[in-house]
Amino acid sequence: GLVEKVSAGPGGAEQLSAWPGNQLTGFDNSVLSVVGLVFGLGFVLSFGYWTTNFVEVQRAMASKSMSAAQRTPIIGAFPKMFIPFIVIIPGMIAAVLIPELAAFKQAGGSGGGGVDYNDAILLLMRDLLPNGILGIALAGLLASFMAGMAANLSSFNTVFTYDIWQSYVVRDRADGYYLSMGRWVTVGATLAAVGTAFIAAGYSNLMDYLQQLFSFFNAPLFATFILGMFWKRMTPHAGWAGLVLGTVSAVVVFGLSETGVLDLPGQGASFVGAGVAFVVDIVVSVVVSLVTRPKPAAELVGLVYGLTPRASLQASTSGEDAGWYRRPGLLAGIALVLIIALNIIFG
Repeated sequence: GLVEKVSAGPGGAEQLSAWPGNQLTGFDNSVLSVVGLVFGLGFVLSFGYWTTNFVEVQRAMASKSMSAAQRTPIIGAFPKMFIPFIVIIPGMIAAVLIPELAAFKQAGGSGGGGVDYNDAILLLMRDLLPNGILGIALAGLLASFMAGMAANLSSFNTVFTYDIWQSYVVRDRADGYYLSMGRWVTVGATLAAVGTAFIAAGYSNLMDYLQQLFSFFNAPLFATFILGMFWKRMTPHAGWAGLVLGTVSAVVVFGLSETGVLDLPGQGASFVGAGVAFVVDIVVSVVVSLVTRPKPAAELVGLVYGLTPRASLQASTSGEDAGWYRRPGLLAGIALVLIIALNIIFG
């Protein structure tokens, strides 16, 4: 019934399919739009998010076993893949039930009323939830914001205090000093996060802002990680040079888009920036690696896939890791089947 009502409204049945995603990418050319979605978003940004996001990495590194570490991103994939159920379906419901949104849609997305498609969830909460349930929903939103904030602050605290301050700035001090330093870093990071919220307010929606940041940092970081993990010739100088120039190239694409030199509305600038950052990082890293001295192979065991004994990568199947539902390979296969099915249903 929902599909029929949406099809009967302005825009017709075409609203039930977003492919090739021109409105999301901002490209008029469908081929470029697909390339942006598949390479920029589907490969670089998505793979980068799941493999270099420090919150994910930190949780995997804190696992009790190799099996638990391998299951960390796989378990996270199950709730993540059901995002369509809290994005697409509520949006369809809102287009039918919310008068202001229906009027906005009737006007082709240019009507007044102070609402747009980004307000769908909030408008549904306003009109459909009774006061008690509305309070629970708001508490859930705040809890999710707090959980994400706490995880990222913890990660930033750890990286800055131990990997930068302790390693390069102030060395060989008592643990109490670094604990105190970590607390001050947390306070500073919180204030910085509040400041970035004002920057995010300048974007039409939060996802545009996040994808732009991911193109700056996650995309080149993913390129450096993936090359370093599978190519033993990679050198530290190459990793640093590729990371810096990859980030700079993404920032340049963003600047060209903001000044109008490149016509990249929507999330097109972040997709192109991510792709450019990835390619630049790989090219620079390879060139610099070929002219600099690599680390001895003995120092790369456990860091480079080809030099790590296969036995150390095998997930255990006994003790706390026993049971078919704890097997990383099986869980990954189930996740893959569900992802394919959901893409067919919602594609």
